[in-house]
Amino acid sequence: MDVETQVAWDDCPCAGRTLDKLIQPAILVVLAEGPLHGYGLTERLGELAMSDGQKPDPSGVYRALRGLETRGMVASSWVLSDTGPAKRSYALTPTGEECLRQWISTLEHYRDGINSLLKAARRALTS
Repeated sequence: MDVETQVAWDDCPCAGRTLDKLIQPAILVVLAEGPLHGYGLTERLGELAMSDGQKPDPSGVYRALRGLETRGMVASSWVLSDTGPAKRSYALTPTGEECLRQWISTLEHYRDGINSLLKAARRALTS
């Protein structure tokens, strides 16, 4: 495979770098471990196995946080510091915890569907 083809594959959705629909449950999972400010949250999201060590786009994280806060799943507050600027801290709400419980069921359903799709794809390529 030449370099030009590799670059094209890196940008293709099949490379798995565009799983932005999973940012919401990932944020809920991280915040279930405890409150974090935005930068720490983005760092922690990058550590999750699903991200392959790549930090998510911070603007996407903040956009998802705003949406989660609007829906009552996340609450934020300003934390003042003597050594630096104030930081917004985010915490999971009881509604967010219930949403995370629903995500577990939804993700298990997705996993089962993906497993079926993988089996069908393997059969199609071997026939």
